[in-house]
Amino acid sequence: MTNTSTDNTQGSDWRTPALVLVAGCLIAMMGFGVRSALGLFLEPMTSDRGWTRETFGFALALQNLFWGLGLPVAGALADKFGSSRVIIAGAVMYALGLYGMNVSQTPFALNVFAGVLSGTGIAFSAFTLALAAMVRVVGVHKRAMILGLGTAAGSLGQVIFSPVSQGFIQHSGWSATLTGLALVLLFLIPLALVLPVVVTAKDGQNNTADEVQQSLKDAVREAMGHRGFVLLTTGFFVCGFHVAFITVHFPSYVRDLGLEPKIGAYSLALIGLFNIVGSFGSGLVGQRYSMKMSLSFIYFARACVILALLLLPKTPLVILVFACVMGILWLSTVPLTTGIIAQVFGVQYMATLFGIVFLSHQIGSFIGVWLGGYLYDQTGSYNGMWWAGVFFGVVAALVHMPINEKPLARLGAGTS
Repeated sequence: MTNTSTDNTQGSDWRTPALVLVAGCLIAMMGFGVRSALGLFLEPMTSDRGWTRETFGFALALQNLFWGLGLPVAGALADKFGSSRVIIAGAVMYALGLYGMNVSQTPFALNVFAGVLSGTGIAFSAFTLALAAMVRVVGVHKRAMILGLGTAAGSLGQVIFSPVSQGFIQHSGWSATLTGLALVLLFLIPLALVLPVVVTAKDGQNNTADEVQQSLKDAVREAMGHRGFVLLTTGFFVCGFHVAFITVHFPSYVRDLGLEPKIGAYSLALIGLFNIVGSFGSGLVGQRYSMKMSLSFIYFARACVILALLLLPKTPLVILVFACVMGILWLSTVPLTTGIIAQVFGVQYMATLFGIVFLSHQIGSFIGVWLGGYLYDQTGSYNGMWWAGVFFGVVAALVHMPINEKPLARLGAGTS
């Protein structure tokens, strides 16, 4: 009888897999693109408001923290009510947060709107929620490709929004540009309506033995007691520290060097462009070689690239080459980190476990963004942050080496 097919597609036949995939990629592109452009507002906004860079940095640090705190909640709600409704709520919060950021006259208001509200909105409209909807409309054998496609779409957003936003800032001012970005986020609402509304919980052919042997509580307890999970979580802190600091402070760092503002915007765009290559490449490497050793290589390579930036003359060519190489190493950690989680613990609670690891990433982001502003205000330079990035990169490279990548014994039946 047809009552057994009451799932996410009943009454919604117009939501074809192709349409869902396009909508999911556009959501990833817009959400990720807007967020990646916020660092461009540091210099003009602090100059107009008379704020320090620490003031701006702390607000965006709060944004990263609340993104990390909100994502596990958003994921749980999406599992229950569907990604569509959660993303719509997130888009509204995100847009209101950016508009409030635009009109904020005090640091407290900036913290509330740019920090708490925008951060929560980013979590509830995160591209990972769109990815969760996208993988439900394709077969198991296509999931890795779809996850790569969605991640690449987010990177494309960075390629597009960074130079475009810088152009609007120069021609129309930062305030009008920020309002425009807030309006762009409202386009996430019709796109989210394309995603499946109700989440199916029964896709029997995709269930494996590990998906019926544990409760969520047991899965979290098991992971927290696993040495490799703790080390993976520790390493992802460093990823957040690197990425958030560069995203927010790099355009201002470039201006401090006496280079044109467009070099900073082009750098963020190049990071996004080359991240497409890095994300797909790391996934392919992870299928052939040890994922933990691949992660160690990536973090050590980041340390080397940052060290090179410190030692080389700060010409436009050096800055742009740095952006290209760092772009390859940018989110290439994500497929490998999620891959280890799935390989060791199974896929049933992968989203929850990744949410815990991602919270560590966002704590690192909080520290990277805030500390970057604080040290600059204290010393007039970002050099302390760059040296910290080198140190943490080496530490992360060492931390991943002892991780045991073997699947847990309970997965034996499911991995046949």
